[in-house]
Amino acid sequence: MSLENIIRAFAGTVILVSLALGVAASPLFHSANWLWLTAFVGFNLLQSSFTRLCPLETMLRKLGVKSSGAACGI
Repeated sequence: MSLENIIRAFAGTVILVSLALGVAASPLFHSANWLWLTAFVGFNLLQSSFTRLCPLETMLRKLGVKSSGAACGI
């Protein structure tokens, strides 16, 4: 799996889990504060499209994951 695919899968998973835990209509509802995590991931994706700074990309590169192009939605 390429660096870009891992980043997209991780971001999507975090967003879906935080929505499941933060939306009152969800059977997994815990607290509306989980929606802050959703906002953080969305903000990070947006800023990375402009700055090319993606903390997850940096960590994965240090772990030796290979890239097939640009990461973090760029």
